[in-house]
Amino acid sequence: MTVKVEVYSTTYCPFCRAAERMLDSKGVKHEVFDVTHDPEKRQWLVQTTGMTTVPQIFINDQAIGGFTDMRTLEQEGKLDQMLGIA
Repeated sequence: MTVKVEVYSTTYCPFCRAAERMLDSKGVKHEVFDVTHDPEKRQWLVQTTGMTTVPQIFINDQAIGGFTDMRTLEQEGKLDQMLGIA
């Protein structure tokens, strides 16, 4: 099963880098969208997720939240299953 993972981030966000590192450490292919200078994409994120912060992470088009949300899923043992690596 191919899992689609997207990370919406900015160039100055340490939590964005942490999210990317976590995905990299799991060997999960992911696409990063830099929204630093893209107000239209930022507005879309707010409308889609209700959040104004980055990163915003999507797994198979489902918003899971930011880095701390992804870390919580990891701690609960749920992330690998979502990523199709369990």
